[in-house]
Amino acid sequence: MSGKGAPQVSGTVDATGLDVVVIAGTWHEVISDGLIAGAQRALETYGATWRLVRVPGSFELPVVAKAALEAGADAVVALGVIIRGGTPHFQFVSSAATDGLTRVALDTGKPVGFGVLTLDDEAQGIARAGLPGSDEDKGFEAADAAVRTALVLRDLRG
Repeated sequence: MSGKGAPQVSGTVDATGLDVVVIAGTWHEVISDGLIAGAQRALETYGATWRLVRVPGSFELPVVAKAALEAGADAVVALGVIIRGGTPHFQFVSSAATDGLTRVALDTGKPVGFGVLTLDDEAQGIARAGLPGSDEDKGFEAADAAVRTALVLRDLRG
């Protein structure tokens, strides 16, 4: 697990006035619901306005993220769960989601919090989903990154 070396969240974050869209895939419901709950905790703690949009899977995250940002959202939080199987499908979907979300952020100039878990098995997802007993809370981390980046961009452009 890669949680070692993660930055320590410090300071007060005031995201009042930020409009954030959380976009989550529907695969692996227990894990994805944990990711959503973590993002919700961060966004509500920081005072951002937010809404949830569900998509079929991680492959669909980039196009919906782009639409949300073009419609006026200040940031998106992309949450998905991709578990390795016995075919190359894992690599194709992981690459498409990662590359697509990167492109969306660069093309729109707005932050995309990356909460797409690429896993070898379900246990790794449970450990990262912010559930009771989890080692990490990747939904919270993705929302935190999106909000903090949106605030930096607002200050730079302000």
